[in-house]
Amino acid sequence: MATIVLFHHVQGLTPGVQAMAAELRAAGHTVHALDLYAGKLPKDFDAGMRMAGKLTEDKIQERVDKLFGKLPEELVYIGTSWGAALAQQCAQQRPGAIAAILLESFVDLDADWSFGPWPENVPVQIHGMDQDPFFAKEGDLEAAQRFVEAEGGDIAQLFTYPGKQHLFTDSSLRSHDPEARALVMERMVKFLQPYV
Repeated sequence: MATIVLFHHVQGLTPGVQAMAAELRAAGHTVHALDLYAGKLPKDFDAGMRMAGKLTEDKIQERVDKLFGKLPEELVYIGTSWGAALAQQCAQQRPGAIAAILLESFVDLDADWSFGPWPENVPVQIHGMDQDPFFAKEGDLEAAQRFVEAEGGDIAQLFTYPGKQHLFTDSSLRSHDPEARALVMERMVKFLQPYV
């Protein structure tokens, strides 16, 4: 059984994010879905971006540390979009990471503002749509491809899905793609099977 920290996207801890947490629990894992917005749910993506922009790094760190103080060091980090960047930062910078799943975002390890090198022996899955204006059109997909080529399939896996929806993995949003999300969940559960 893995202990998972699940980071939500800019629209908050939506019913769709909670549904993902429930599915991972049903697969045998302990899941802590961190609510960085303290219960608030922005009405749309743009409102979510504004809310995320108002959260200082110190406030985010305070809320993250409050949760992590109660958890074991060995954790799996999962996040979607904005939350994927937070999950990636934790996987790269906190000791004890055992795996990571990054949905709809990837921070280029070669960028000046990257989180540093990828830790040894920490497997990662990256998922995103091949025409997503954020994931595919702003460099995340290209950076993920370079990373996977450098690391090899034993450590890094990249899966792309046809479409241009962002936040397609959230079953409670209009951007949801049921078929693609089902495949993402199937691959995530299989990836995490060794930790059950």
